[in-house]
Amino acid sequence: MKISAKSRYALHLMLALAMQENGENLSVKSVAERQGISEKYLEQIIPLLTRDGLVRSVRGAKGGYHLVKSAEDYTVGLILRTVEGSIAPVSCLDDEVNQCARCQACATLDLWEQVDQAISNVVDHVTLADLVDKQRRLDARCAAHRAEKGNC
Repeated sequence: MKISAKSRYALHLMLALAMQENGENLSVKSVAERQGISEKYLEQIIPLLTRDGLVRSVRGAKGGYHLVKSAEDYTVGLILRTVEGSIAPVSCLDDEVNQCARCQACATLDLWEQVDQAISNVVDHVTLADLVDKQRRLDARCAAHRAEKGNC
């Protein structure tokens, strides 16, 4: 199972917004430049995040995007599901009630349910705030390394 580029980029975008001091607006262009991601690709992702109320758009000279809530209120799972829909490893687990005609006689169903639960246990317990803390620690360590050795 692979997480799509769209989901990875959405998470990078949300992390960049969460790292903005005082909830300042951030343009898609600046995120694209900082992250080395296609601006056009991010422009396809931002409407999904805006539509579901995760980010808000502000027009004007100081316009851009910002988080609607605090970083603690966003889990990685929420962001992935906003972009992808279901993140279940098999389609028969997409619905709350399994619609597969074979589910009663499927030897692999329990396996897929365990995989689904394991994934959800991780992505639903990591918040943007957790990622912001980690990114700031990495940035500080990289800055110290750069000061000492000239690169990171």
